[in-house]
Amino acid sequence: MPTTDKKPSILIVDDDRIILDSLSEFIRVEGYDVDTAQSLKEATQMLEGQSIDLVITDVNMPGGNGFELLHLVRKRFSDVGIIMLTGYGTIESAVEAIKMGAFDYLTKPVVDEELKVCIERAIAQQAVLKENRVLKQRLDERFGLEAIVGHDYRMLKLLELVEAVADASVTVLIQGDSGTGKSLLAGVVHQRGDRRDKPFVEVSCGSIPETLLESELFGHARGAFTGAVAAKAGKFKAAHGGTIFLDEIACASPGLQVKLLRFLQSQQFEPVGSNKTETVDVRVILASNVDLESEVAAGRFREDLYYRVNVVTIEMPTLSERVSDIPLLARHFLNSFCQKSKRAILDFDDDAMQVLQRHHWPGNVRELENAIERAVVLCKGRRVSVDDLPPRIVEAASTLGPDKPAQTMTLREALEGPEKRIIETALRASGWNRQLTADHLGINRTTLYKKMKRYGLDAEPVSIGGM
Repeated sequence: MPTTDKKPSILIVDDDRIILDSLSEFIRVEGYDVDTAQSLKEATQMLEGQSIDLVITDVNMPGGNGFELLHLVRKRFSDVGIIMLTGYGTIESAVEAIKMGAFDYLTKPVVDEELKVCIERAIAQQAVLKENRVLKQRLDERFGLEAIVGHDYRMLKLLELVEAVADASVTVLIQGDSGTGKSLLAGVVHQRGDRRDKPFVEVSCGSIPETLLESELFGHARGAFTGAVAAKAGKFKAAHGGTIFLDEIACASPGLQVKLLRFLQSQQFEPVGSNKTETVDVRVILASNVDLESEVAAGRFREDLYYRVNVVTIEMPTLSERVSDIPLLARHFLNSFCQKSKRAILDFDDDAMQVLQRHHWPGNVRELENAIERAVVLCKGRRVSVDDLPPRIVEAASTLGPDKPAQTMTLREALEGPEKRIIETALRASGWNRQLTADHLGINRTTLYKKMKRYGLDAEPVSIGGM
């Protein structure tokens, strides 16, 4: 008998009232909520009007048979399981029912114990399928292309590259400063590819002691080292069929680099302390917040491994390189945290948004996200104000240089320096294409030209057509 708080709901469909009443009584005694219908039309109405977990239907009914109901359920009510009953069962019809998506196919007279077990298994399977759909939906929300917020041309180019490599099994190297979203991008590459239904295993190499990292990745045999009281499968084994994401790969020891190079060449490895060769099918995505080419030049990273992982490289821009995305990202985080905390904050006031755009964000997107989360917690009104932002960010944004103290400046004078930097950065980002720059900054081209002229930026070489 189910132990959940809400009883599963079962719809029994049969044109024979005696069988309908008999089955209903038995299933209610087993602890389920039961509804009945005597035709396809009546069953359809009940499925459309209430929550049903499982349908038990006769095959032969007037006005539409059980196979028509099965087709309807699979097409329109995918969360509902279905068990077929018939007094004239054949192997062919049973096979057809299973192929069409029925959980089981039973012949009358139905044995009570057999039906009881069949119902329990069908309810359990539907619960698992529903949970898997929910988890997949959450993965799509977290790692779908929509998760990458930005309309800066760098981000658009980056997303084009993700789409191009997602279905390939090539190794991908993601480089960028801490907080730029490397792990998020790795998840997007996995989720957009043909391995999306297989495991995505993430390992932060920098957070695991060097002595344990090899064992964590490749597993170990019993007795391989002190404390290894049992054999353990590693992360590569857990990622079989899917993707493993190795963050902070520059932290890998020379010995581990050799083992990783061999795996990338052959998809094979030996667990620590074992002579048994393991073979797995795993796509590898790596990330580094330091330039691996510089690490190679300094002798800290193997040159042959670098060229092996450098098949496709994605460079993550810093937030200061995509300043036009700050309002978009800030509002994205605001909406997200408001939903989680059930707050009704509409937007940022103008001063708060100016502070966000003037800050240099050394911690990149992660720092911005943390700042917005704090603001949502502290905000008492309908708009985030400067007082809701972290003091260090406000102070850093108000540092205007030694020439003229802030208190002697007008607001327009105070904003000229940051505005010039923002426009110049956006111009460089778009290759000095004025139309793209205007689009990124959310202003029209005439306004942009006037501001360029005021700040002496109109003399810069301007590319034509984005070339």
